[in-house]
Amino acid sequence: MTLLQAIIIAIIQGATEQFPISSLGHAAIVPAMLHWPLDLHGEMFLPLLVMLHLGTCAALLVFFWRDWVALFTGAAGRHGETCQMDSIRILALLCVATIPAVLIGGLFEHAIRNLFGTARYAAVFLTLNGVMLLVVDRMRATLRHHNDRPLAALGFGEALVIGLFQCLAFFPGLSRSGACIVGGLLRGLSHENAARFSFLMAQPVILAATVLEALKLRHAPPQPEQMHMAIIAAIVAGVVALVCTGILMRYFRDHEDWALRPFGWYCIGAGAIAFLYLSF
Repeated sequence: MTLLQAIIIAIIQGATEQFPISSLGHAAIVPAMLHWPLDLHGEMFLPLLVMLHLGTCAALLVFFWRDWVALFTGAAGRHGETCQMDSIRILALLCVATIPAVLIGGLFEHAIRNLFGTARYAAVFLTLNGVMLLVVDRMRATLRHHNDRPLAALGFGEALVIGLFQCLAFFPGLSRSGACIVGGLLRGLSHENAARFSFLMAQPVILAATVLEALKLRHAPPQPEQMHMAIIAAIVAGVVALVCTGILMRYFRDHEDWALRPFGWYCIGAGAIAFLYLSF
């Protein structure tokens, strides 16, 4: 892998991890369409994978640090009893929502990715991701009176459902953030609150996955050149992710009625074009 290829992959990772358009799907499709002979999940690319995840996770922590401080200080009782109960509940909801990813991911993630990990499968699932975004955005019209629910109003069963939606991302091409936002919208959250819950939930999941991937490096320590390239890619991915997170949260605030539709049409178009290109 050249430095330019690593930077391109980092930009793709930083943008698509935040936008509901599947980072894993793009990571499979783009190198295949550019005829890069790369296996992004092979051992030699493990340092890059670890650092890319670390970069995007750091970006989310930087963007949402005020939310975490408010939650933990609220849970400690520094802002009154009502805020304390709401903060404790939201933290508990986040814990419950991560359970499906831990259990299902640990049991089936590698099997799913080995079975559906090719670029053509990713193109198909990317198209399905677009259909999912469009359908749910239209369905919200029937839930209009619930669309301003605060996060603390979610039930633990509803948080578990959102966590199950997150597991769709084990299929390359189905977006983790998109699936979580869809799950939140179906439970009556606004786009902004659904995205906020999705990104808060993502941080411990991404961090845990990064630690597990990093532990594998004990068996195959990276060369200095690999680590230098991975560090540069992580910085690029982190900066792009930070900018894209800010753009997305502001966009959701300003486009509540049809926020997912542009992403849905993009996924359908990009997935269909990629499938045809890779098939013929």
